[in-house]
Amino acid sequence: MARTGRSWAATIRIAIAGLPIQAKLILSFVLIIFIPIVLFGWYVLNGISDSAIREITKKSENILDIEKNNIQNNFDLMEWTGQLALTETNRSMKDYLNSQEEMDTASLLDFKRNTFSSFERFLNNNPRIAAVRLYTSNPHVYEFWPVVLKEERIMNKPWYKAVLQQQGINWWEIQHDIDFSAISPDDSAGDGPFVSLLREFTYEDRKTHNGVLEVSMNVKQFFTKTYSVQEPSSQLLVVARDGEIYTDDRAQIFQRATAQELISKIPLKPEESDSGERFEYNGGSYLAIQSYVPQLDIHLVNVVSLADTMADLKHTRNNLLLIALMLAAVLIVISAFMHSLILKRLKVLRDSMKKVRSGDFHLDVPVYGSDEVGELGHHYRQMLRKINELIVDQVNRQAATKEAELRSLKNQIDSHFLYNTLENLKMLAEVEGQYTISDALTSLGGMMRYSLQWTHDRVRLRDEIEHIRNYAAIMNVRYDGRLELRVDVPEECMDQEVLKMSLQPIVENAVKHGMDSPRLKGGKLTIALSAAIRQEQCVIEVTDNGKGIPEERLRRLNRMLRMDESDYRELREMFGQGQREGGGSGSGSGIGLRNVDQRLVMSYGQESGIRIESLEGSYTRVVMTLPKFNWTGGEGR
Repeated sequence: MARTGRSWAATIRIAIAGLPIQAKLILSFVLIIFIPIVLFGWYVLNGISDSAIREITKKSENILDIEKNNIQNNFDLMEWTGQLALTETNRSMKDYLNSQEEMDTASLLDFKRNTFSSFERFLNNNPRIAAVRLYTSNPHVYEFWPVVLKEERIMNKPWYKAVLQQQGINWWEIQHDIDFSAISPDDSAGDGPFVSLLREFTYEDRKTHNGVLEVSMNVKQFFTKTYSVQEPSSQLLVVARDGEIYTDDRAQIFQRATAQELISKIPLKPEESDSGERFEYNGGSYLAIQSYVPQLDIHLVNVVSLADTMADLKHTRNNLLLIALMLAAVLIVISAFMHSLILKRLKVLRDSMKKVRSGDFHLDVPVYGSDEVGELGHHYRQMLRKINELIVDQVNRQAATKEAELRSLKNQIDSHFLYNTLENLKMLAEVEGQYTISDALTSLGGMMRYSLQWTHDRVRLRDEIEHIRNYAAIMNVRYDGRLELRVDVPEECMDQEVLKMSLQPIVENAVKHGMDSPRLKGGKLTIALSAAIRQEQCVIEVTDNGKGIPEERLRRLNRMLRMDESDYRELREMFGQGQREGGGSGSGSGIGLRNVDQRLVMSYGQESGIRIESLEGSYTRVVMTLPKFNWTGGEGR
């Protein structure tokens, strides 16, 4: 997957790289402007969409709250009606329900004419109450329809046992029908379903079961907002505990989907607070706001169709897209015109470069100005001028090279003359028995040959040691054999690569400053040259038993090895002036050691170089550190 992404990225880069600069500029300009416009439009469209959804949600919640208030009012009304039916204010009715013997005919007629008629008128005073009935199990009570009935009429109802289990607590039930025909010749009140308040009532002892109170209200009266006229895009639904749905099936929202189909897409939650959820069904978008009514164990759901809202948002989106496309087209035209003006001078530069590539270096570049393109034209003219100068320099250099070759040939002839002369002098000294002079001439010839034949900057350590031996032999002629050179270098280090003429300045420095030491044992200056491999480095040490270096001067010398050139010159002048004023004769500049250290750093890096160790009156040691590397090129002797 990652490889596919990289291949696509590489393809895009190649495609963009192949475009002309003008096309790249137009593309970048359009993207810089067009992408923010699209993002801004998307942000605005989302804001409009969210705002519309929030407004619809708030409106639906208000409708839901109104219906919940209506339901609560109907709860209160039905509970109040039920309390009136069994309160002390209707003492005569309670006495009749609690009677322990049957009433005679005269008493029954009087009860019906006075007590029952007034009680019935009182209960039916509210037209929203469909029925108030008292189902009693008292065998001494006669039925007075439609209020006082025998309890046996409801014993087969599905809710009967649940009411008895409540033990006097209200039980709310939605009944599909109430059998008014069984108790009344008028069935006008039988247009169900009904919401019923059911409650058990007892005898005077408050323990013995007497019967069941029923207060019923038509669902259209109970759920007022659900069955009233609403907006075409929304409709309230009541979902009972058995899954039955109560609503106005004629609502316009149910033309594309039935109430049962819409409810099946909504997860009902037993939460009394309002909660909303969006869903899709049959190509339509809907919003459902629901709330739970625990007394009746129902879910009150307001379903809103978002078709009109989505259509408005789609129309707004299309308008924004059209505006963005038109703006992009205008930007492309404007940017193409602007870029053609800018790139015109670049095209002139391109044509000039083509002429230069064909070999024409003597041309003028007519591109001027103070902007970037004008500056590029100026530098291009300077580059052509510099190229012409370099061509002239190269011609002169070739001529100088030929002259140098002739001079080199002459030097070779001169060096051969010197070698031959030294060889003749050596033979003459041997004939005369001057073997010391003969050996000195041999060493001098080796040093000259090593110094003059500079074909490589790097040599083997064995070659450099041989050169040091020749140098020591000549110095012994000068100092009457007072110089002793000790070489302790293992064979594994002999092929170590070193810079040519890097050890002689160190040995020469030791002879120069150590030979006049009054503390030399036996009057001899001993110079020890050793080498060892330590980890991945070769360490070469040159130690003499001369007079050593004072501590302060030693610190100064080590500091001068890596000092900046300007600081070094300033320090040299300062100490040189001090020595002249004090009458000192030693230079103390360390220029030879500094040159060796700088050559090592430039050739092998900062970890290479030399450092000086010394103890005044005892010894001086120069430690050279090189990377471990065997050189196989070799320097011919």
